[in-house]
Amino acid sequence: MTKKTEAILKLLDERYGTDYRCSLEHKNAWQLLVATILSAQCTDARVNIVTKELFRKYPSVEALAGAELAELEKDIHSTGFYRNKAKNIIACCRELVSRFDGEVPRSLEDLTSLAGVGRKTANVIRGNIYNDPSIVVDTHVKRISKKLGLTKEDEPEKVEKDLMKKLPKDHWILWNIQLITLGREICKAPTPKCSECFLTEYCDDLKKRGGVC
Repeated sequence: MTKKTEAILKLLDERYGTDYRCSLEHKNAWQLLVATILSAQCTDARVNIVTKELFRKYPSVEALAGAELAELEKDIHSTGFYRNKAKNIIACCRELVSRFDGEVPRSLEDLTSLAGVGRKTANVIRGNIYNDPSIVVDTHVKRISKKLGLTKEDEPEKVEKDLMKKLPKDHWILWNIQLITLGREICKAPTPKCSECFLTEYCDDLKKRGGVC
């Protein structure tokens, strides 16, 4: 790990702490899996509003596996892309019941074999449920990691591999948590608040622009 990366991590830890916290509200693994599928192109705040009633209506994996497609579409309509999400959630839950006895699997291979589950969703589960070191690459992580010079890649999987090489394992999960907060509070797209940022000294993007935000 370079001195620059070490300094960035120290500042992030000081600002945001080192607690593992997931902004998607859930009580167990299958609820987090469903919530993460719903979170695609949707805010976590909106997902939490929807899942509060959704998990009351469907209290188990088996209940969601038996949901009527049209009814589930109505239940999750406000999260966007509801047709595809509803189809994937039902298929995913059916696979959990038929292949994994209703339990959410742990391995990346098993998780990504489920309907609607890519590497990002799988790593959310691995990191937050099983505490397996994993890096979740969302838009905030990709964008800010590039600004800080930790990757030059655009494809999430390549960004993930770069970060795995450059970050210590004890910060893999934290990197996502901290950068999401940074991205929402300060390093916003497309108008970052550079004057309020505590990482300007280490921002390659800001340096390329001559220090002009």
